[in-house]
Amino acid sequence: QVQLVESGGDLVQAGGSLRLSCAASGNIVRITAMGWYRQAPGKQRELVATITSGGTTNYADSVKGRFSISRDNAKNTVYLQMSSLTAEDTAVYYCNAEISYRQYGLSRTNNYWGQGTQVTVSS
Repeated sequence: QVQLVESGGDLVQAGGSLRLSCAASGNIVRITAMGWYRQAPGKQRELVATITSGGTTNYADSVKGRFSISRDNAKNTVYLQMSSLTAEDTAVYYCNAEISYRQYGLSRTNNYWGQGTQVTVSS
């Protein structure tokens, strides 16, 4: 069974930094795209950043220049380094990944979400 587990969420003051981690585990064959999304109270979930297996990144305009996504393919882990945090960054942050895995001798691909980690920025 494949799962994603996030960590690193915390309460931080405005202007501060945090680093989120998300580790995938299970009978994994390959992970293609990985990414971070966030959902603030009363708002829809939105894309924060994505990264391909080759390292190509994409960021929401609101986080460009402040957030950096990276991944360690050997550890099946994706990171989100966040700096210059503001109250508008307060949200539950979710990890997402497209994962191919082995089941009953077959290779299958599904999209997975983590359970979310809370980031709260106090102003």
